[in-house]
This record gives sequence, C-alpha cells and structure tokens, in this order.
Amino acid sequence: MGAPDMAWIDAALRAARPQAIGALLRYFRDLDTAEEAFQDACLRALKTWPVKGPPRDPAAWLIFVGRNTAVDQLRRQRKQQPLPPEELLSDLEDHETAVAEQLDGAQYRDDILRLLFICCHPELPATQQIALALRIVSGLSVKQIARAFLVGEAAMEQRITRAKARIAKAETPFETPAAVERSERIAAVAAMVYLLFNEGYSAGAAEAQARAPLAEEAIRLGRLLLRLFQTEPEIMGLTALMLLQHARAAARFDAAGEIILLEDQDRGRGDGKLIAEGLALIDKAMRHRRPGPYQIQAAIAALHARAARPQETDWAEIDALYAALERLLPSPVVTLNRAVAVGKLQGPATALAMIEPLAPRLAGYFHFFGVKGAFLLQLGRTAEARAAFDQAIALARQSTVWPV
Repeated sequence: MGAPDMAWIDAALRAARPQAIGALLRYFRDLDTAEEAFQDACLRALKTWPVKGPPRDPAAWLIFVGRNTAVDQLRRQRKQQPLPPEELLSDLEDHETAVAEQLDGAQYRDDILRLLFICCHPELPATQQIALALRIVSGLSVKQIARAFLVGEAAMEQRITRAKARIAKAETPFETPAAVERSERIAAVAAMVYLLFNEGYSAGAAEAQARAPLAEEAIRLGRLLLRLFQTEPEIMGLTALMLLQHARAAARFDAAGEIILLEDQDRGRGDGKLIAEGLALIDKAMRHRRPGPYQIQAAIAALHARAARPQETDWAEIDALYAALERLLPSPVVTLNRAVAVGKLQGPATALAMIEPLAPRLAGYFHFFGVKGAFLLQLGRTAEARAAFDQAIALARQSTVWPV
C-alpha cells in the first residue's frame, strides 16, 4: 500500500480516537482499559484495512474490535481479576453494523463530552488536565508531551499516571451529566483547551518549534467542540480567538529570536486561511447576541486582523471591548491590556496612571513591566524605562504565564 493510503489510515485513526475511546470508556469505566482497547484495535486496523479496505464507519469498527478484544483479555484474566459487573458492559453480542447504527449525534456527543469531562476533572490541577487530555483525547505519546512541556519523559509519565490515579480515587461518575452540570463542565473543557493553546502560543522562540503542536492541537479540539456545539457562541469565540492568534505565529519573532510587538509585525506573513476562518467564526458568534469572554477577546483579535496597517487599528472599539471584558471578567491583566488602547487614544501619561495601581498584583508578570517601560519611554523617562525593561527581561526568563 502506498504512502498516501497509509496517511489516510493515520488520519482516520486520529479522527476516530476521541469518539472510540469515549465509547470504550462508557463500556469499561476505566481509562487504562479504554486506552489499551483502542490501541489494540488500531493495531488490528493497520493490519486489516490495507488488505480489506477501509470500513464504512472507522469509529464504529474500532469500538467494536476494541471492545471485543478487551473483553477477551478480561475473560482470560478472570482467575486473577474478576470481570466488571455485567451491567457495566455493553451487550457483547452486538455486531459492527449495530454499533454503527447506535452512533447517532447524541451518543457521539455524549461519549466525547464524557471523555473531555473526565480529563477536566476538578480534582486535577491544570497541568495534569492538559497532559491527560493530550495523552487520552489527542493520542500524543508521553515523549511528545514531555518534549512540548520541556520536562523529562519519566516525569511526564508520572504526571499522567498520577492524574489517572486521582480520577480513579475520586470515583468519577461515568453517566452523562445533567444540563446544569454539563454547562459548567463545558466551561471547564473550554478553559482547558485555551490553557493548552497558551502553552504553545506563549512559548519563546527557542521553544516555539517544540511547543507549536500544543497550539495546533488546541485548535483541533476547538473545532471538535464546534461540531458538538454548533450553536454555542462561546465555543465559536474560543475557536476564533485561537485561530486569529495562531495566524500570526510566523510574524511574532525576528531572525534573532526576539519577540516582535504586534504593531511592528509584518502583517503579510499572517496565515490568510486561518484569519478568514477566525473572522467568519467571530462574525457568526456575535450574531447570537450572547457575548462572553472568549467572543470579546476574539473580537479584539479580529479588529487587529482586519487592520491592514497598524495605523488603521480601531483603538476606540478595542478600548470599548476591553471595558466590556473588564465587566465580564475582572482581571488586572485585562486592565493592563486595555491600558494599551487607552495609551493610543489618550496618551502614555493617562495609560501609565491607569496601570500603576496594578503593580502589587502583577509584580511577577513580565508584560506589566514591558508595557510600563513602553509608556515611560514615550514620556521621555529613559532611566525608569530601562529599569522596567530589565525587570521584564528577568521575569520573561522565568516563563511566567498569565491568563488574559
């Protein structure tokens, strides 16, 4: 079989992974069992599909094969380890066609949501949530995840193992949550996806190549959420925000690896396809007239993307959007970002006065000192500006990451 066909199989396995593991998790109620069953099914697919051709529904095929393989293994281990209660297992007499017929939209959504909800379990710290989602939902190897997070492979393996253990200890319910809980957990999933994106997007030039896949994977998960929630404007806003930010990746650093400020970036180096997709999504989201934090941040990114030159940026509208974001999501970082727009509209003195009260809360945030230094420089206070920039450089080396 030629390379293009193998590439198709790899793509099909990756696309089917969340749905297949989600369904296997529903059957076996154990992350390790579900993951191993899926891996066994993938090995079978790599042997079978090149000979017999692709199945009508790859996800259904993988669920059927993975489930039966896992049940066979559990039966062989019966003397050493009892099977789960029979009511926790699906009807073992089902056939592939029946599985395919059961995979309607509602079940597809519930299985993937269940998987995402478990990865975003409130018992887990954010770093473990992201690592677990990358391993279970995205299928990245421990080695890939460790490289992206700049830690050793053994340390990352331990992090993922601890996350699975905490979930097992918490006796996580595997039933589909009720409407109110689902809404809360969807917000947690969206937050995890954006944290994942920022792990890749906020990397410095030296780490950008290793960590860019994190941003790309977050966008893929955002698009997956869009398929599950086609009328949810905040999911549209989240995905649009990531697309518009990632579109500028090639223009963010110079040849020496130094970061280029937004107003100095070559806008011709932006990814036009990602920008068009992001702009279309945020326009669609805003038509729902249910604004939320992700939509507002995406709308700000869209205003930057629509300005062909920095001078054409609509700073008044950006200021208004940040003011709305401050009301929805009060944060010193939001105020700091708004101060940049205020500085463009009312001058550096007003903007500097606006950020000075933020100093105690942003003492460890390098962007605070970078923005402060820029305002001081514009005011001709060179010595103070140099001190602020030195502080920003020192903190940047510590890779402090703050949410918007």
